[in-house]
Amino acid sequence: MATPPLFPSLSGQGWSVHKKPIFSTLIATHVSGREVRAPLYLNPLWEFEVTYDGLTSSSDYGGLGANSMQTLAGFFMLVQGQYGTFLYADPTDNTAAAQVIGYGDGATTSFVCSRAMGGQFLEPVGWVTGISSVSVAGVVQSASAYSLVAPNSIAFASAPASGALVSASFTYAFQCRFSDDTADLEQFMQNLWRVDSLKFRSVRSS
Repeated sequence: MATPPLFPSLSGQGWSVHKKPIFSTLIATHVSGREVRAPLYLNPLWEFEVTYDGLTSSSDYGGLGANSMQTLAGFFMLVQGQYGTFLYADPTDNTAAAQVIGYGDGATTSFVCSRAMGGQFLEPVGWVTGISSVSVAGVVQSASAYSLVAPNSIAFASAPASGALVSASFTYAFQCRFSDDTADLEQFMQNLWRVDSLKFRSVRSS
């Protein structure tokens, strides 16, 4: 599976940033007023909205990164707006340390990498971008004992023993698509640009 391109990190990104978990609930209302509800999503989709207070179309403003406007516009064109997918490494949500990802049963060799949100909700990550360590029953495994399978699984050469806790430390990103086929880049001074809103939403990787 080919790795999607990584959303660029640009120093001109501004405040605020919006991040929304999105669920879908089916609601059926009886004539009596009683409701029956059923969740359609086991895990949420995530919607992001970012702004850029400063981008430059030249090399005159070093703090903004030379030609950062072209970098952002070029990336948008690379994925063709809403068409292609990309990876977004949320600066506040991209690392899991010693995260429990399952328990061995003596037969299963593949485990999906998940991360806990606030210690209350566990969900699979979109795309694992790197693994620093993997442990089985508290024992750190050698790199030859497992492999990373895109987008978000760890496959062991031998199945962990029954009841053995499997944990991993890894980095991850959200696999996303832009919400629109257009991007509004505004020039407000010579060689200076801004973007008031750029929205994208996570997609299911499997």
